[in-house]
Amino acid sequence: MNTEQTPITKQKLKAILGFGAIIDFIIIDQLSKWYILEHVMRPKWDFGAQPLGIFEWFSSSERIGVASTDITSFFSLTMVWNHGISFGLFQNDTPYALIGLAILISCIFSAWLWKATGWTQAIALAMVIGGAIGNVIDRLHFGAVADFLDFHINGWHYPAFNMADSFITIGIAILLFDSVFLEPKRNTVKTKN
Repeated sequence: MNTEQTPITKQKLKAILGFGAIIDFIIIDQLSKWYILEHVMRPKWDFGAQPLGIFEWFSSSERIGVASTDITSFFSLTMVWNHGISFGLFQNDTPYALIGLAILISCIFSAWLWKATGWTQAIALAMVIGGAIGNVIDRLHFGAVADFLDFHINGWHYPAFNMADSFITIGIAILLFDSVFLEPKRNTVKTKN
């Protein structure tokens, strides 16, 4: 009887840690939404209301109305319900097509993550997948995505966004950087070996 176990390859370790990171990004996104909506927005929207606990929040689909808190002269926490994709693009009142698209992209990126050749690639893919799933959770929970990070200058507002949108954007930027600068180096090392 052979008791020797097959070692985990570096590629599989990258994938396993990447899938673990997806969970971390989802948790960060959902906790930030819960905290901002319940502890910052709810008291402004419904004066005197007590914030919901995390489990109560997940079991309630009540949407908080318009509320805003200025943090600096160029940054506010402003409650916006986004029916479109990231940064308010393609507004749509039916979330099912966007949920399906996000799940499809997450599946494609998960297959890519399983074959990730570099650590930066694995983390970037995890960020995109975690962000997409975080926004899917919002669509299933509220029928729209909770956005609240609002940057503005002289009356011009960048579309409000959330942590999931940030993860998606940063993840895509890292993937582009990786494909242009790091992947060619990894391929050169492979061909030499």
